[in-house]
This record gives sequence, structure tokens and C-alpha cells, in this order.
Amino acid sequence: MDHLVFEVGTALLLVALAALVAGKFKISNVPLLIIIGMLVGPHAPHFGLIDLRFIESDEIIAFLGRVGILFLLFYLGLEFSVKKLMKSGKNIVTGGTYYILINVGMALLYGFLLGLPLKEVLILTGIISFSSSAIVAKVLVDLKRTGNNETELILGIIMFEDIFLAVYLSVVSGLVLSSSGSVWGTLLSTFIAIGYMLIFFVIARKASGVLNKLFNITSDEIFIIVVFALLFFIAGFSETIHVAEAIGALLLGLVFSETEHSDRIEKLVIPFRDFFGAIFFFSFGLSIDPTTLGGAVWMVLGAVIITIIGNFAAGMIAGRKSGLSHRASANIGLTIVSRGEFSIILANLGIAGGLMPILTPFAALYVLTLAILGPILTKESKHIYNILNKVFKWTPPKIQKKQEKEVQ
Repeated sequence: MDHLVFEVGTALLLVALAALVAGKFKISNVPLLIIIGMLVGPHAPHFGLIDLRFIESDEIIAFLGRVGILFLLFYLGLEFSVKKLMKSGKNIVTGGTYYILINVGMALLYGFLLGLPLKEVLILTGIISFSSSAIVAKVLVDLKRTGNNETELILGIIMFEDIFLAVYLSVVSGLVLSSSGSVWGTLLSTFIAIGYMLIFFVIARKASGVLNKLFNITSDEIFIIVVFALLFFIAGFSETIHVAEAIGALLLGLVFSETEHSDRIEKLVIPFRDFFGAIFFFSFGLSIDPTTLGGAVWMVLGAVIITIIGNFAAGMIAGRKSGLSHRASANIGLTIVSRGEFSIILANLGIAGGLMPILTPFAALYVLTLAILGPILTKESKHIYNILNKVFKWTPPKIQKKQEKEVQ
């Protein structure tokens, strides 16, 4: 008997349960969704009609997860704007550059020290280097730190990081998804990916007026059908030229961000982003056998250590260069530690490229660790700073008391 709908319904019920628990305890739902996904799947028990192995629905759940990636990246593109970056000032560009150089540099070095092949190193670097915008933003709101002196720089660094992510994903997807093993073939795929991205940047800056007229559709129903049709078409076409479908979604979002319809699209897309995004994390967990995580423990431990050190160092340098106190600068480094959606997207790119299987359990355990540890480090940043201040003596006791109002 066909139980496809029942299996999908059961999966969605588990996703809803994870979301409810996360909401109850005011934490990110990302680690819970991944954990629940790992606890079920092919290795799970079978209870009569309730089949937690999801054998019949495996492909449809995986596809819904892919749809989740498209909406996550499309929404990110809507949030991104070159104009915003240019208006944000020198401090954000400086801080973002230090963040990228330190974290990407340390991740590359770590990958080569592990003896991984070049493509695996590039995927590992992407998994380690990019923080989770969703988790960081949620933590800032939950801890009531949106008014802090350092928060503007934190958000600016995340935005700068997202720009670099778009370029990095475009280049790496060209390398990883290319079927050519020759140097020239790989270079050609890379140039195609970069050229493809530049076309969208040009359209975003030069064709916004035309797009404003074309998408001046009164009916929300027709409007969203047209936008979503274009989203899936562009994502699918991108994949045919060996550019990750997620990048196609991001680039289309970038184009729409420069139009007068961006706010309207955002409001209509958010429910789809949240729903399919949750399935994406669950689907990722579903693809992981918990028994394989043990082989990635030491690899993850090293990555977590260099992530915390790299983020803290980058935050301190960026904050001090911007004229913030040592304490506010420490807050920056401890806030942007969380990892989430982008790390998993990079891992999925590695899977699509047929790279080493260890990348999947590594990404899962790494994201789980920092999605939990990141918010804790942010919450306890005051105490962490006080401990470190006793060692490095950044701030004299008298001045430190005056700064109590600066960072909550």
C-alpha cells in the first residue's frame, strides 16, 4: 500500500515538534532538526504504520530539502545589497576583510594539514569559515543586544561575509561540480561561474527600472507564481552549467533586492523560507547515520578550536580598528562563532560533487557543536572577557567599571 503522504506527514510532524521545543526554550531549531533527522531514517525502528525509516518518502523529503536551500539563499540575496555595503563605511569593509582573511586562512591551513585533496579542502574551508546569519541575528535579539555599540559592526561583518560567500560558492561550485579533470577544464568552469555571477550583478545594477515595470503585478497570487517560477528556472539552469542551484537562487534574490518589489517579495517568501528551510535541516540529518559521527570527532574538535580562536582574534582586531573597547571587540568575536545553514549547504555541494564521505558527518557534528556552543559563548561573553582580561590586562579595573554600561 502507498503510504507516501503518511510518511511525509510523519516527517513534518517531527519537524514541527523540533520547532515547538526550540521555541519553548528560545534556542535555534537548527541543531534539534538535525538531531531528530539523525535519530530516524534507514537505521530507525519500524512501528507498524509509523515507519520512521522513511523508505517510500526518502526522495520527496530530500527534494523538499533542496527547495529549502533555494528559499534560504534566495532570501539571503534579497537581504544583500552592494549599495548597503558602500553606505556602511570603511569600518565594516576593514572588519569584514580581517574576518575573512583570518578564518579562511586558518581553515585552508587546517584542511591541508589534514592531508585532504584540494576540492575537499575548499569545501572544508567553506564549512568552517562562514557564520550563521540566522543564529547570530536570533541571539542578538534574544539577548537584547541590538542597541549595543558593537552590534552594527557585527551585522556589517555578516553582510560582508555573505558577499564573499556568494563569490566563494560560485567559484567552488565551478571547481567541484565540473566533470573535467584537466587544469584548463577546471579553470574554464571557474571562469564560467564567475562570469555567470557578474551577469547578475550587472542586471541588478542596470536593469532595476525594467524589472520594476515587468513585475508591477497587482495580484499577489500571480506575482508569487511568476517569482517562484523564475526562481526554480534560474536555479535549475544554473545547475546545467555547473553552478550550484543555490547560487542561482542567491543571484536572483540579489537582482530583486535592487528593485522596488524587494519588500513585497520578502514578506511573501518568509513563510516558505521557514517551512522548507526547516525540512532542509531535517533532511540533512536524515542522510546521516549517527554511527559514522565517531570517525569525525577529532576532526571536528580541531575545527571548533580554530573557529573559536579565529573568530575571537578577528573580532578583537575588527573592533579595535573601529575604535571600540576591548570588551566590545571581544563581544564581536564571541557572537559570530555560530555555524549553521551555510556550512550544511557547502557540505551538500561536496556530496553533489562526489567528494569524500567524511565531509557529511563532519559538517553535521561541527554545526551541531557550534550551533549549541555559539549562543552560550555569546551569552557568557562578559564573564569570558573578565577571565581573559585578568591574563592580558587589556582594561584597567577603574576603566572597566565605566564600560559596564557599554556592553550588557
